[in-house]
Amino acid sequence: PCAVTALVGLSFSGAIGLTFLMLGCALEYYGVYWPLFVLIFYFICPIPHFIAKRVSDDSDAASSACRELAYFFTTGIVVSAFGFPIILARVEAIKWGACGLVLAGNAVIFLTILGFFLVFGRGDDFSWEQW
Repeated sequence: PCAVTALVGLSFSGAIGLTFLMLGCALEYYGVYWPLFVLIFYFICPIPHFIAKRVSDDSDAASSACRELAYFFTTGIVVSAFGFPIILARVEAIKWGACGLVLAGNAVIFLTILGFFLVFGRGDDFSWEQW
């Protein structure tokens, strides 16, 4: 029951984040779909964590080089996802209002991804490996 509630809440927040992203693209005033390239960052964001989880066999260690490298790459991906719409707005490929909506969507989506790993990454009966 708790895992189902968490999954419903995470899917709802993900839908809100994607709505912000789509509003930044599809509103008639903005009408440019370049910010949709941010979806690539959403998909590649968890990949370093999955690789580090698979490679590191000592899960009891407080810190490992592989896990720290995964955090570094994930941080780079997240910062790039926030920087991309700012650069697009700076070169006037999109309007600043669209940039704000995309940044709001980024914040919601990345918090949703973080919430997913906090809820399902604990290693108890409901882990992310089952999904």
